[in-house]
Amino acid sequence: MRPFFIFATLITILFFLSLIKSIKSLQEEELYQDEQESDRVYNLPGQPKSPSLSHFSGYITVNRENGRALFYWFFEAQSEPSKRPLLLWLNGGPGCSSIGYGAAVELGPLRVKRHGTGLEFNKYAWNKEANLLFLESPIGVGFSYTNTPSDLNKLEDGFVAEDAYSFLLNWFRMFPQYQAQDFYISGESYAGHYVPQLAELVYDRNKDRKNYPYINLKGFIVGNPETDDYYDSKGLVEYAWSHTVVSDRAYRLVNKVCDFRLFNWTHECSNAMNMVFDQYKDIDIYNIYAPKCNLAQASSSTYETNAKMQRSFLRKLRMYSGYDPCFSNYAEEYFNKPDVQKSLHAHVGGKINGTWQVCNDSILNAYNFTVSSVLPIYSKLIKAGLRIWVYRWQGSSNWDKILCGISGPPPQVSVAALVSQQPGWWEVCGVPRADHGNSQRSRPFGASQHACRGPCAHQHLFDGPTAPQTQVISPCSQLYAFSFFLDRMHLYMC
Repeated sequence: MRPFFIFATLITILFFLSLIKSIKSLQEEELYQDEQESDRVYNLPGQPKSPSLSHFSGYITVNRENGRALFYWFFEAQSEPSKRPLLLWLNGGPGCSSIGYGAAVELGPLRVKRHGTGLEFNKYAWNKEANLLFLESPIGVGFSYTNTPSDLNKLEDGFVAEDAYSFLLNWFRMFPQYQAQDFYISGESYAGHYVPQLAELVYDRNKDRKNYPYINLKGFIVGNPETDDYYDSKGLVEYAWSHTVVSDRAYRLVNKVCDFRLFNWTHECSNAMNMVFDQYKDIDIYNIYAPKCNLAQASSSTYETNAKMQRSFLRKLRMYSGYDPCFSNYAEEYFNKPDVQKSLHAHVGGKINGTWQVCNDSILNAYNFTVSSVLPIYSKLIKAGLRIWVYRWQGSSNWDKILCGISGPPPQVSVAALVSQQPGWWEVCGVPRADHGNSQRSRPFGASQHACRGPCAHQHLFDGPTAPQTQVISPCSQLYAFSFFLDRMHLYMC
């Protein structure tokens, strides 16, 4: 009887331990479901009644001691969210909001209407293909805040990456159903620093599973990214000259007195670059062929000092067809409405009824620029096998040279640069080329010849009447390319 009694006792103990574990698991599941539901967005003012959208917004604490919290807006995929990848989107500046740009103007499913009167559905939203997570980073941007003012003096790339990583860990604790799904990081402009730096941090800490939870990082996407001071500065000047924004005289002077490999420009170079920046006072630097906004200037449109421009001639936002130069004003009108902020569970700078800005110039001016190039990160993560997509506006930088320089001789390279060169055409460099029965139609990923063996290939992603008829990358063509990047290959009639 004694062996039987011991066996029965052990079975009973194991049963109760299993029961306790199950109860704890259920309690944790109820807890995170309650937390999720508390951030669910209902009755967002001006939101169209159809189609229905599942979205959440609120704060994730990244440092309890100092009271740092980052604001997010999350849209589940329009279909089968449990089977779709998760895409984190960051805007640059530094100081610009991913809510005001990425979510409400560019790739989110809800776009702000003219004059901030409401919202309209974006039929080319990227949440057709993925779950979209927009993050206002760093602290001081948009609705994100800190209760410790001295934190704002510490802003630099490493600080921002650590806070973003802390955000991800805590967000996944709140939304654990997305923890194992394919994860991509994306952004534009100065997020050309944020994105690869965060990707590198995730990649490195994924190796230490004893101390850090695993994040299923698959790759990253950057648009018109700040990447390398030398190429970015040179690209700005080349673009201005080749598009007759500056004179031959100014162009020759810059080339004579400027060495963009220097982290700090000489006095002569600064004076010469002022001649370039001055030309953008009367035209829109983001779209030189479009009229400027005649409304009262939004925060994103101000150029207070040439010094600021010299260290951050960034913010090179890609613009879609139908670009409205006043979009920043519309976003600020909408997101400063008290009922909108209440619906989004938001408050500005830790205070209710604060003023939300598309771009916070004080963040830009306080930012400590310490990294001149992120190209070494590209080399590292390419070798690690991550998938990378770089897209840019024609002339915005020398990406063909950059990519061909860092991708090297391996027959399989996971990085693609897609460039709008002619109506319907893209330039693809630094990637294997794969033809699918048509030499004018190819995917940027696959196996075949290496583009850097010769001049960068011009690939055609669209056929016949569906080809976009503008050099501005359209919302439809962006979604089409994004689908290709994810290997989903849905055909969107553009």
